[in-house]
Amino acid sequence: MSEALFSQLAMLVLLTGLIVWMGIIVWDLAKKSQAGRFGTIALFTVLGAGVIGFIVKTVLVEVMQL
Repeated sequence: MSEALFSQLAMLVLLTGLIVWMGIIVWDLAKKSQAGRFGTIALFTVLGAGVIGFIVKTVLVEVMQL
């Protein structure tokens, strides 16, 4: 296994784990603050926008390299 392949796989696995961990943190924050349904949706929308932006950027870079 080459270093480039290992780096790509490690980033995919670890970044996915980080995104899941951030989701757990946001869920816990919503529960502890008693945000309710609307507040929880707002937290996930606003804080998840950064994750969505990162995913869109990654997809666009891959598409543009074709």
